[in-house]
Parts: sequence; structure tokens; C-alpha cells
Amino acid sequence: MSKQPAKDKANGATANKTIALNKRARHEYHIEERFEAGMALQGWEIKAIRAGRANIIDGYAHIRGGELFLVGAQITPLIQASTHVVAEDRRTRKLLLHRREIDKLIGRVERDGYTIVPTALYWSKNKVKLEIALAKGKQAHDKRDAAKDRDWQRDKQRIMRRHNRDA
Repeated sequence: MSKQPAKDKANGATANKTIALNKRARHEYHIEERFEAGMALQGWEIKAIRAGRANIIDGYAHIRGGELFLVGAQITPLIQASTHVVAEDRRTRKLLLHRREIDKLIGRVERDGYTIVPTALYWSKNKVKLEIALAKGKQAHDKRDAAKDRDWQRDKQRIMRRHNRDA
């Protein structure tokens, strides 16, 4: 039995589950462990996210009072969706995780000096989920090494393709 992509019921098109990616996080940090978190959102934010107006590149997670909050992520409000509400596009949003996951994150951040960065925002069963990662910052030489490895892998693939085509 093959797994088919999700279908949008309105027009039969294949639905894209990814809302926003933070590609810069992989460049700036060593990603250690990933977690899936729910988000406490308002109605106008859901409408704006459906319209594709979310940006998590400048965001990070902050621990306050034993709870986790997303700071700096931007959800630009739609003009027609937020007429009766004063919409703040960069407000602090509460992240929803299990207590043991929050405790694990708090321990790693406070003891080991990790940072919690958002890596992806996506739909899961009609709910908005945020993938957060436990990460350590990269030094400049680490970034150069990663770029060098990436270039070598690309060149190696080209060489192997050329070799297999000629053989």
C-alpha cells in the first residue's frame, strides 16, 4: 500500500505541509536534537499563516518561568482578517510541549549552554507545529569546513555520474 500525499479538499490539489523553513539555522548552528512543539496562536495568526505570511528566521525560543516561548518570529497580519484586533506581528508566542521535554530543554540550555532555535513551521492534522532544535553556535572555521564538505560532496557526485556514464 503506497502512501499518497495529502489532498486539499477544496480543489483536489496536493497540499504543501511546510509553511516556513529556517535554512539559516543549519548554517549558523550545530543541530543536536529536534522537538515538535505546538503553538498558542490567535485567529488572525492562523489566517495569516494560511496565506503564507510567516517568517521564523529571526526567531528563537526563550525559557521563562518553566515555560517555553517563541520570540522574534514574524506573522504579518492580513488587513481584512484583523480589523477588530490590534495585531502585533512579532509578539511572544507560547510553545506547547510535554513537561519532560521542557525539563530536558531547560537542563541542556542552562547547564550545557545550548540555544533553542526554530527550524521549521508546518501543518500537522490541521494544527500548526513548530520544529525546534537544540543547537550550539558554529565558529567561522566550522562554517568554512561545512561549506568545503558540501562542495566536495557535490563534486564527488559529478565525478561519479561522469564515470558511470562513460563506463
